[in-house]
Amino acid sequence: MQERKQEQEVVLGEVTVARVVEYFGSVDIAPRTFFPEAPEDAWRKHGPWLTPDFVDADSDVVVSAIQTWLLRSEGRTILIDTGVGNHKERPYSPVWSRRESGFLGELARAGVAPEDVDLVVNTHLHVDHVGWNTRLSGREWVPTFPNATYLMPKADFDFWNPANGHTPNLGRGNQNVFEDSVAPVYAAGQAQLWEEGHTIDGNLRLEPAPGHTPGSSAVRLASGGDRALFVGDLVHSALQIVEPETNSCFCENPAESRATRRRLLGEAADTRALVFPAHLGGRGGAEVARDGGKFAIKEWAPFARI
Repeated sequence: MQERKQEQEVVLGEVTVARVVEYFGSVDIAPRTFFPEAPEDAWRKHGPWLTPDFVDADSDVVVSAIQTWLLRSEGRTILIDTGVGNHKERPYSPVWSRRESGFLGELARAGVAPEDVDLVVNTHLHVDHVGWNTRLSGREWVPTFPNATYLMPKADFDFWNPANGHTPNLGRGNQNVFEDSVAPVYAAGQAQLWEEGHTIDGNLRLEPAPGHTPGSSAVRLASGGDRALFVGDLVHSALQIVEPETNSCFCENPAESRATRRRLLGEAADTRALVFPAHLGGRGGAEVARDGGKFAIKEWAPFARI
């Protein structure tokens, strides 16, 4: 693994990984509300090192990064998750409603124009992972990345499609998301729905990681001697690495989410894979180690701290 500090890229085998941040700050939810299953002493025990990258102790709120992982592999430009997006009506997710962020400018600073993107991976179809799938053109939502194939898990596509009448644990928090950020991509013929697994290239594979949502997935990187797992919302906060039984309040299947988290964190520890969740502030990811029946953070990923 090599770090390029000036470019804020990590080189893993033959893959470069960059971090494009759309937002970092409060999500206006108290830690005990966001993680109701956390052990009673978790915040007292871990609070000092979780502050300020993951918790604002003064305001008693969770802080989170909305970020896209930008990968370059085998000549292609790949985005993992697309954040919140601009101008989206989110009546039940007010933190993300009608935003006007400079995300495309941040992507440009990383050397990527929308036309350059070959592949978009949505690890799942929650509000804060698909927003930049589309942009507003006049009165129409159109794909932001006109030359990209968008990989979407079929299980999530079916679950979040309002026509199918599912009642999610998230309640109305995902309202309008399918209509403005998923359906237009599908209508444009740019969506590829996958099941069971999908090989992206010789370095990257997309695999199911269910529990948080029915179709939640992880991207596995194996290139040369380097390993990484991009785990979406399997881990929202570094707390869930050291307390792996702790789910967020947004998990559709809590038991399945716990099992998947333990499985992938165990694999990461055994293979020395870097773990890159979707929302970690600080340095964005970590190498983990087994710690009895739990896990410990062995070393933070070599990104600049946000």
